[in-house]
Amino acid sequence: MSQQVEPIQRMTDELAKLPGIGRKSAQRLAYHLAAQSQEQVNALARALSQGRESIRLCERCGNYTAADLCAVCSDPKRREDLLCVVRDPRDVAAMERMHDYHGLYHVLHGILSPMDGIGPQDIRIRELMERLQDGQVKELILATNPDIEGEATASYIARLVKPLGVRVTRIAHGVPVGSDLEYTDEVTLSKAMEGRREL
Repeated sequence: MSQQVEPIQRMTDELAKLPGIGRKSAQRLAYHLAAQSQEQVNALARALSQGRESIRLCERCGNYTAADLCAVCSDPKRREDLLCVVRDPRDVAAMERMHDYHGLYHVLHGILSPMDGIGPQDIRIRELMERLQDGQVKELILATNPDIEGEATASYIARLVKPLGVRVTRIAHGVPVGSDLEYTDEVTLSKAMEGRREL
């Protein structure tokens, strides 16, 4: 007969599977939950379960939503001639926090990574190309991360899209505001030099 795992240990094990939650944080959360009333824990469990059940992908852009179209795609004030390509829904949330972008999005749900066996057929590139067929999009902004896979994905998409006559741009990468040059790595400095602009 196998020994039963202690409830706190089991809770810690499950919480530690969440991104950004280390073992100590997971244990702290487990003890916090153990101190809560059963009603509070049930409310949290219900919110997580019902939230996950209601989440689906926007039919148009691939962002998370509870409706057929996400809040961005259903907003008539958004510019339909601007389309920003991002890796996942978290990137949409990050772009929206800036309040300066008023176009639409296309969520790839991944990036090209041959080492991990992820090719163009595994992310939403075909859907992107279908969206560009009607000629409504005039500028495609590639906003994938500035790492090797993000750059490769942006380059691949740019090569596919340029023959369509759509302007393809890449978000600038460089030195973060408020940082010191002496602590900035060479790759970031190189990108900052590439993306320099006239004043």
